[in-house]
Amino acid sequence: MSARLIDIEIDDANLPPPTPEIAQERKVAIFDLLEDNSFTLPPRGETAVPPGPYRLNLAIRERRLVFDIANEDRQPVGEFHLSLGPFRQVVKDYFQICEAYFDAVKKLAPSQIEAIDMARRGIHNEGARVLMERLDGKAEVDSDTARRLFTLICVLHFGG
Repeated sequence: MSARLIDIEIDDANLPPPTPEIAQERKVAIFDLLEDNSFTLPPRGETAVPPGPYRLNLAIRERRLVFDIANEDRQPVGEFHLSLGPFRQVVKDYFQICEAYFDAVKKLAPSQIEAIDMARRGIHNEGARVLMERLDGKAEVDSDTARRLFTLICVLHFGG
C-alpha cells in the first residue's frame, strides 16, 4: 500500500537528551506507526503530489512542529510547519495523567488504575483530534495514525 509511512526519524539535535522513559515511548510509537499507519498527501491545487510510501522526519524548529516528507528514494516531497500552541495544554495534560498512571501502577488497586488509564486514553484521543484538525489540507491520517503521531509530538515537545 502506498498511502503510508515507511520510515520515521526524529530530529532532536537541538533538544535535551530524552529520559529512558521518553526514549522507550518514542521507540514504541515509531514501531507501532511503521507496523500500521495511513498517511496521504492531498493534491496541492494543480500540483500533483508524488505517491507514497513516504519517509517522515519530525522536528521542532523555532517553536514549530516540522513535518519534512520524502519519498521512498529519499527525494523531498514536501514540508509543512504546525504551531505548537494548540498542542501545549493537551501535551501538558497528557504528561500529568501519564505520571499519575505510572505512580498508580505501583500502589493502587486495579480498578483505580483502570480509571486513570481511561482518562489517559481520553486525553490521548483529544491530542489525536487536535492533530487531525491541524493536519487538515496538509496530510490525511486515520485516528490510529494520529494517536501514534501525537505520542511522537509529546516526546518531542517534552524535550522542547
